[in-house]
Amino acid sequence: MFYTFARNFVQVILTIIGGRFKVQNKDKIPEAPFVVVSTHTSWMEILYLGFAIKPLQIHYMAKQELFKTKTLNWLMRHLNAFPVNRENPGPSAIKLPIRLLKDGKVVGIFPSGTRKSAGLHLKRGAVTVALKGKVPILPAVYDGPKTVGELFKRKKVIIRFGDPIPFNDKDIDQKELLEIKSEEVLQTFERLQAEIDATKKK
Repeated sequence: MFYTFARNFVQVILTIIGGRFKVQNKDKIPEAPFVVVSTHTSWMEILYLGFAIKPLQIHYMAKQELFKTKTLNWLMRHLNAFPVNRENPGPSAIKLPIRLLKDGKVVGIFPSGTRKSAGLHLKRGAVTVALKGKVPILPAVYDGPKTVGELFKRKKVIIRFGDPIPFNDKDIDQKELLEIKSEEVLQTFERLQAEIDATKKK
């Protein structure tokens, strides 16, 4: 209930400030459960991706520092976020997201930075969780303002989804499969960004 209220409230505010945003390829969103992944360079990707995927809710993997105080802990958990130690994740880090997937939920993982710096995080995070949870990965790319200042300039916002990436390759070694799927996700990010750039030129 709180998640839905907060999402709708924030969407109204950001629409008033920054204008409407465009969702491309929304028909590619599969039925839950799945893991949704987007490169993460600012907090706005998380918000707009949450708007774009409505009515589904995303359960976000977030760094444990955001849960330190009672107030933040309450807020983050009511926004469907769960903590992970990014410095030393360990095997236990994937137990909760896998349980969420088995309960039919959507898990959101946002590796930091660009393609080069995102690779390692993808291998240890989203791809591993999707493989263990036996669900597809939904790749998404955000193109829009990264600061409040850019938001007030009403810079165009686009969320573009790619085809879900399945994990049904049973004859491939698990380690090799993680490598293959990680590279596929990263290549999809690049392709989606190129497609967004192409639509903006029209």
